[in-house]
This record gives sequence, C-alpha cells and structure tokens, in this order.
Amino acid sequence: MSTTAEMSLPPEWNDDERMNFMFSEFKENRDVNTTDWDSKMDFWTALIMRSCRRRGSVIVNLQDLNKTFQRKEKTPLGLSTVIQTMARCGKIQRESEFAASVDCGWVSWSVGMLLVKPLKWTFSTLLGSNRVPLEESFVVIELVKEKATELLKVYRSSDFSSCSVVSFQELCTLSSNICADESTLCMALLQLQKDKQVIVSLHEGEKIVKFCQLGQDRVSPFGDIDIGIYQLQRSEKLLEERVQKLNLEADRCKEEARILLRDGKKTQALRCLRGRKRVEKRADSLFAKLETIRGILERIAQSQTDKMVMQAYQAGVSALRMSLKDVTVERAENLVDQIQELCDTQDEVNQTISSGVAAAVDEDMDELEKELKALLDESEPDVNTSGLPAVPTNRLGPTSEQTLSSLPDVPRGHLHVTTDALEEELNRLTLSEAGSPQRKATSPGRRAEAAQ
Repeated sequence: MSTTAEMSLPPEWNDDERMNFMFSEFKENRDVNTTDWDSKMDFWTALIMRSCRRRGSVIVNLQDLNKTFQRKEKTPLGLSTVIQTMARCGKIQRESEFAASVDCGWVSWSVGMLLVKPLKWTFSTLLGSNRVPLEESFVVIELVKEKATELLKVYRSSDFSSCSVVSFQELCTLSSNICADESTLCMALLQLQKDKQVIVSLHEGEKIVKFCQLGQDRVSPFGDIDIGIYQLQRSEKLLEERVQKLNLEADRCKEEARILLRDGKKTQALRCLRGRKRVEKRADSLFAKLETIRGILERIAQSQTDKMVMQAYQAGVSALRMSLKDVTVERAENLVDQIQELCDTQDEVNQTISSGVAAAVDEDMDELEKELKALLDESEPDVNTSGLPAVPTNRLGPTSEQTLSSLPDVPRGHLHVTTDALEEELNRLTLSEAGSPQRKATSPGRRAEAAQ
C-alpha cells in the first residue's frame, strides 16, 4: 500500500489544527453536529476514492487505509466509521457479498474469495459490534464499474476481438495497463458477468472467459461449439509456435553447416544439412496441419456469418408475411377500380363547376362592356353649334357650283402633321389673333388646311 507522500493530498493536510479534527473519532450521535460530522465523512470518502484511483485498485481494507493515511506517526481514528457508512450508502461492498451477488461459480476461483472472513463479519454484525475487521476487503462499486468498462473496451479494440473465448492468462496480459493486479481483474470480470457481458468457465483446469460480441445484448452460455473453437484456436497458436521454432532451428543448422564447411569439416557439414532437411520436413508437416486448422476456423466463421444471414432472411420473411397478411390481388384490383371511379367523379365535378363559372363570367363581361360603352358615350364632348351659320337646305346655284369646283380637292390620304409643325402654326395663329381680332373666329377645319 502506498503512503501519503506518493499521492496528491488536499491543501488542509498541512493544517495541524484541521487535521487534528479529521484524525479524531466520530461522534456517536451525528445529530449533535451534523455539519462537522458530514464534512469529516466527505473528506475521508473523497480521499479513499482518490487513493484507489491512483493505485488502480478497486479493493480497500482498514489495515491498508491506516497505513496509507498516517500523518506524523498518527493514524486516523474514524476510518472504521467511514467504511461502515460507505457500506450502508452502497458505495462499497464486501468482497464476498459482491462475488455472491453474481454467481456462486466465481467463488471457487476468484482471488480472495474466502468463506471464513464473511462468517466473521456476519457474526460481528449480528452481535451488534461496530468494529470492522482490519483485513476485511471491500469493493469500491464506482471504481469496479469503471474498470469493467475499460476492460471491455480494450478487449474489443484488440486482436482478440475476433475470438469470443479468451484464456484468463491472455486476458491478464491484455489488461496489464488497466488492472494493477489479478484481484482487480477478477473484480472487473465479476462486474462484467453481473452485467451479462462475459461468462467464465473452467476447461481442463484452465479458466476461460467468453465475451459478448458486438450486436448482442448479453453473452450466451458456453456450448460445445465455443469449446471446439477455443481448442482449435489454441492448437493453431501451438502449431504456429512450433513451426517458428523449427524454422529457427533449420536456419541454425544451415549456418552451422556453412561454418563447418569453411573450416574444412565436410562430413560434419553434411550431417548438419541432413538435420536441416529433417527439421524442414517436420516444419512443412506441421505447417500443413496448421493450414488445415486455419481452413476449419475460416469455415466456422463463414458458417456463423451464413447462420446470421439466414436468421436475418427468416426474420425478414416473417415480417413481410405479417405485413402482407391482409393484402391480396383481388383487394388491390378492387381498390384500384375504386380509386379510378373516384378520380372520374372528381373530374366530372370539376368540369361542371368550371362550365358554370365560365357562363357566369361571360354574362358579367357582357354587362361590363355595355356599361363601359355607356360611359364612353357620356364622356364625349357636346359640339356647340350656336355660333355657326345654319346649314343651307336649298340646292346650290350655278355660281356656287362653279365656286366649289374651283376649290382644291379634299385630301383623302392621311395627314402627316408633326408636333413641331402644329406648334409653329399655333404660334402664328396666336400672333395673328393678337394683331387682328377678326381672325379669332377661324374654324378648326381651316386651321388644319392651313397647316397642311
């Protein structure tokens, strides 16, 4: 167990007055001073959690805590109360109870799972004793959950993720950077088994762990297939190691034969080469067996993939059958006919409505055109004929006809009068009217003739 010199301590650790209070016993009755009691409890709880995180451990006991938190040769007197309170709050749990809550099969191999200590704890509890055994181990629930999550993450990111079954020793090597010791690994595995993410079994005296694969909610129990795959994978690794050793031995024989030949020892060099041939032959034989095992493992993996695909197909067929349970061709044709009839009815209704609206619009247009024509008639200016001479009613005499005949013909084409010419004529008329008042009565017709 580490000491306080190796861990980060709170600032008040150097305050003697404050530490004297923290190292003192807890009051038997918390209600006497709840503030002081709670502040002391929070201080030691946080310090215990910090110490466990720094060590990478999830297990604590009173004996180690007393050694860890010594200050000036003084030991905290209230740590027993702290442990009891943390246990009542569910922050820690006895190691035996934690293992028993998962599966009794774990107790036989989990490190530290002894049956004598729990009996001592049970008797002391029944007798009403407030003392906590010094060597009683407790599991910090929050920390063991963190370790379990980290362990599962490391497994899924490693090369072992393709193998659902892993040996305990391989798992120890894999989790060396996460779990400080084997007991911490056991607690993490207990938590994972409690979460239904792993299951542990014994095979030929060896502990093996089966992990839940991606896409599964919980791990399935061990079966003959799992054991067979594990044996094949184990045989594959053993053959790989032997083939590698034989190859190294063959290379060594070849090098030794080269040295002997250089020294002129041809007979011994030939003996080494014969040995090299035998080693290579054994290596080739083992390599052929290794390839056979690899082929079997590949077929097993392919069969598992095929099984998953078949299960997906089966689920899809079942879902499709359920979705088409009330669907038939006759019902589909009937629905299509009904839709067509409704569409035809809607088209007829729209046509009827459109024709009625068009007739009403035409009637409104006729009335509007009549009203517009009436407005145009009313807006035309009335011609003032009071100042004009009366139109002669008798026929013109010979003299008048001669006079009319001498007049120029009335122009029949369009008058090409520009705005500038009209303005110029208007200016001349204005000047003429100013000089001769008699010309004010000139008719507009003559003005136009003069302008032309």
